Amino acid sequence: MHPLLKAIFSPSFAASILRVTTPILFASLGAVVADLSGVVNIALEGIMLISALTGVVVSASTGSAWIGLLAGVAAGILVGLLLGYFHLKLRTNVILAGIALNLLAAEGTVFLLYVVAHDKGVSSSLASKVIPEWQIPILKDIPILGAIFGKQNALTYMALVAVAVIYLFLYKTSFGLRLRAVGENPDAADSVGISVHKVQFIALAISGALAGMGGVHLSMGYVSWFSRNMTSGRGFIALAAEALGRRHPVGVLIASLLFGFADALSNYMQSLRVPGEFVQMIPYVLTLVALAVYSGRQLKTRRFSK
Repeated sequence: MHPLLKAIFSPSFAASILRVTTPILFASLGAVVADLSGVVNIALEGIMLISALTGVVVSASTGSAWIGLLAGVAAGILVGLLLGYFHLKLRTNVILAGIALNLLAAEGTVFLLYVVAHDKGVSSSLASKVIPEWQIPILKDIPILGAIFGKQNALTYMALVAVAVIYLFLYKTSFGLRLRAVGENPDAADSVGISVHKVQFIALAISGALAGMGGVHLSMGYVSWFSRNMTSGRGFIALAAEALGRRHPVGVLIASLLFGFADALSNYMQSLRVPGEFVQMIPYVLTLVALAVYSGRQLKTRRFSK
């Protein structure tokens, strides 16, 4: 047990937490924006998968990781808008529409992977690129902090900055106020001239862009390939993080770090003599426990309020 505790309290383990938290944080911020507008983005898992594959294919075709990132984000926006079209225009149940998009993404990405890479498992035949790591000049020389924050993937820094940007957008801008008003009471918002559907479409586009960045990080952040269903439920974990964080960017950051810790711990335990099945279920068990605790607290709050 001593080696495990030593690893957990090491700077390298903390750095790995930030790395594996990145896709969850992006997706959970996207969930916050959509949820506050009154639309639950169940399609986060599918958006991440589609964006991950798009980023790899485009970066391999163009030879540029940044163009691949932009393409992945654009794909995320399109899927977010597609969810909005089904739900807001065609009046489809948002949960059913989101599940349908997730299923389409799970099998559709495998088909497209076979078309472009002639492989149904991994895109190793494509010469895709990796988003580079950035070094913070002064921070990298500070003991401990430098090992944790001094050198990370560019998308990890973007995810941390995105927390502040989304907070300012939601709580310090007039559009953020309108977005939250639409989510709280769409009829009241409509009565004062706010276009409810327009605001929700924009919110879903932002949500799709953020989830797309999370998907691209999975396939181009610290690997250079796409594999079948490589999201492994992170889109649903992001929804759990959004609930635990009480739909607030800072709360979502803390919840995402909690799930990132579980993911990093499971990755480390794979090197120990621990059954692989037990290791792989750690993040999902933590998700169930966290949601059970959150549900219990919500019930107590409702009882006291009566």
